Formats: sequence, C-alpha cells, structure tokens
Amino acid sequence: MSAAEGPLVVGVDTSTQSTKVLVVDASTGRVVASGQAPHTVSTGAGRESDPRQWWDALREALHQCGDAAREAAAVSIGGQQHGLVTLDAQGDPVRPALLWNDVRSAPQARRLIDELGGTKAWAERTGTVPGPSITVTKWAWLAENEPDAVRATAAVRLPHDYLTERLTGEATTDRGDASGTGWWASGTEAYDDEVLAHIGLDPALLPRVVRPGEVAGTVHARDELPFSKGTLVAAGTGDNAAAALGLGLRPGTAVLSLGTSATVYAVSTRRPADPTGTVAGFADARGDWLPLACTLNCTLAVDRVAALLGLDREAVEPGAGVTLLPYLDGERTPDLPHASGLLHGLRHDTTGGQLLQAAYDGAVHSLLGALDLVLDADADRSAPLLLIGGGARGTAWQQTVRRLSGRPVQVPEARELVALGAAAQAAGLLTGEDPAAVARRWGTAHGPVLDAVERDERTLARIAGVLSDAAPLLERESNRN
Repeated sequence: MSAAEGPLVVGVDTSTQSTKVLVVDASTGRVVASGQAPHTVSTGAGRESDPRQWWDALREALHQCGDAAREAAAVSIGGQQHGLVTLDAQGDPVRPALLWNDVRSAPQARRLIDELGGTKAWAERTGTVPGPSITVTKWAWLAENEPDAVRATAAVRLPHDYLTERLTGEATTDRGDASGTGWWASGTEAYDDEVLAHIGLDPALLPRVVRPGEVAGTVHARDELPFSKGTLVAAGTGDNAAAALGLGLRPGTAVLSLGTSATVYAVSTRRPADPTGTVAGFADARGDWLPLACTLNCTLAVDRVAALLGLDREAVEPGAGVTLLPYLDGERTPDLPHASGLLHGLRHDTTGGQLLQAAYDGAVHSLLGALDLVLDADADRSAPLLLIGGGARGTAWQQTVRRLSGRPVQVPEARELVALGAAAQAAGLLTGEDPAAVARRWGTAHGPVLDAVERDERTLARIAGVLSDAAPLLERESNRN
C-alpha cells in the first residue's frame, strides 16, 4: 500500500444483498483498500435478513482491507433504510429483520393513515405518508402477527443503527435514517410520542438521535475487529442520505439513480410535506432535507423487455408511434400499484429495437415525472442531471434521459457512492468539515457532461396521452391466475 497523504477513514455500505467497505485517504479521497461480503434475503411473501449476517459480512469485508483498516482513524456506516431490527435484552435479534422491500405491512399502512388523520396530517407530522416500506408499518404488522416477538423486544433499531451499536456499544441513530421510520417528527426533529403511543412502541426502546457532526462513539475492543481501540465512529445514515453526501450535493442539484428501481432526489433547505405521498420528506445527514421519489420499474424492467425481444440492452432504434409503459411490477410514480406493462401503437413495421427504445422512454417518463415533484420551484432546471446507479453508464439510458429531459447529463466517475459518503462523514469528524464539502474536495461528482439536446416534446406528449387514456385499465387489479 502506498503512503497516504492524510489519515485513513472507513466508509461502509450495508445494502440489501451485501456489505461493502472502502478505506479512503481523508486528504485526497483516494480509495486505498476495499472489501465486500454477501448476506442473504429470504424469498416468498416476506423479505427478511438475519442482522448477524450483516455483522459477519462487515467483519469479512474489513479483513479483506488488510492493514489499511487497522490504520483507520474513523469509521461510518451507511445502510439500507427502513428495516425493522428487534433485539432482546442481551442485544441478540429476536427474529430476522423485516427489510424495506417487505410489503406485508400494506394493510397496516392504510390503517395507520386513516387512524392518525389522513395523508395530509402524516405528511405534515413526519414528512412522509407511510407505505409498507416505512418502519412504523412493520412494527404494527409485527404487533398484530407476532405478539410474542414484540413482548421479547428490548430494543428497536434500523440496520445501520444495529451495526453502529455493535461497533460502539452505544444505541444511536441519525436524523437521515430516523426520518424514514414514520415515528420521527420532521417538524420538531424528535420522536413523535403520539405515533409511538398509537402503535404501542415504548420510546425507551429507540436509539438516541446523534446530531450532524457529532461523534457517535468509539470502537470498543471485541469481536476481533481490525480497528484500533478508540477509533472514532460517526453517526452514519441511510443509504440515500449517504449517497447525497458522497456526491457532495448542494441544494437544487438533481440526482437520478438508475437501479432495479429508480430514485430521484435533491437536497433542499425546505422541509418537504407532500400529502399525495409521492415525495418522501426525508432529512439528510447534514441538517437539510432530502425530498425523494421512487419509481419501481427501471433497469430490471427494461432488461426484461430486451430479453423478451432477444436483444442486447443497447440495441435500441429510433422510431415514433409506439408507446410501452414498462410497469411490470406495478408503479409507484405514477401511483398505479396494480398496473402491468402496456403496449400501444404496434404496427407491422415496428422493429424490436423500436420496442426496446419505447421501454426506455416509458421508464424515463416516469422518472422525470418524479423529478418535477422533488425539485423546489426555484431550482435551476437547466443544470446537469447527475446520473448514478447501475444504469448510469449505459448509453441508451444516458441518451434517453438527455432527449426526454432536454437537460445536460453528468455521469460521475466515482462508484460506491454510499460508502464514499460514509467515508466523507467519517473524515468530517477528523477535520471538522461539512461531509458534503469533504466529498466536493475529493471530486466525487466529477465525470463527463453530455450536452443538452432539444427536448422530445412529441414523445413526452404521446406517453402522457396513452397514460391518461389507459388509466382505468392500469388502475384495475389484475388476476394473474
């Protein structure tokens, strides 16, 4: 390992499927070592994972980093949001964690909305209208379906909280991750006693919310961690807030994250409260806000269309007149949970490549609809869109976003932005800097900028027209049997 210019820090991304670790030079942002280890998620009706696997994966990923991890002066953990971790009096999991994509609590979400004043009241209280991904609904589901597990629970944590606590021995969380629970009030920035009382959750079971820039604790010597005793531990945060740190986002800069599903978000100085529930009013990890909208159908849906056509995902062809709404998993933006894919305008001369381009168009149309809802009214809508995630380096994705947005597109060269954001947060503990400023100093958002092209209003209008006309069909709950 070549000599580092400054102290080393560790950033962790504990996601749904794996844990990734980066050891970063706090002075330059250079990644000097990395590691990764998997964990498993259940299949079937629920999506669950044993938190102890996350800890084992963290240990393994750290050991892959070798001596660099031992030299680190600070560490921070970014983690998958919303997961419900229940611990007993000894700190062991009562049961596997209910993950963000476990939707069994949809009935409880609908009931909680009705019981506590409706969507507008929830948006004003917590910033977010609860859906089945939000943690408060998962606790309500557990109370109804597994009361013995609730009675055995002595502590409630989020995934990143669990790992941070095992590092420090202290029960802590941060405002970014807490804002995705449904029991943290965005107006007061404190746990909401009325919500907690309504769901029967004792606030004494919850972790302390650490302020931005505050040290959560130090690594204590156990479990054969490669850290030195006394290594500083930052508050950590949820994965979207960590990625925002990793990009060094300033207010008004829009991010389009292209993954299996897609997210659109921007830092805002205004507290969001969307009564439609489309925009989640999350807090960021710095003291501002991170309004975020999600579309369910992105790279996986388009790749599925390519596979059905027997085409490479880049084998698109231009052509007007055909519209494909790739809502293969239902859709969240627009709010069509029962929808399936819809094809309109098929002709004898329509080619497979044109169908594939139509799938890209349909997915990006949804994404840009979400973007309009996330950005503040005074945001610069001519500034480059930051394109990240698995699809960001795909030419077809880049060109479709350019054509339908009419905006320049920037593709950051840095990868593993959640882990980089956590590393920037750890570096901020050492330097006293704003973690986003640390990331900007590291140049994490640097990358090629693709110039704007004329916005394809004709295609946008055609898709909007088909979506409007087909609304009754898309809203109908289908019978797949």
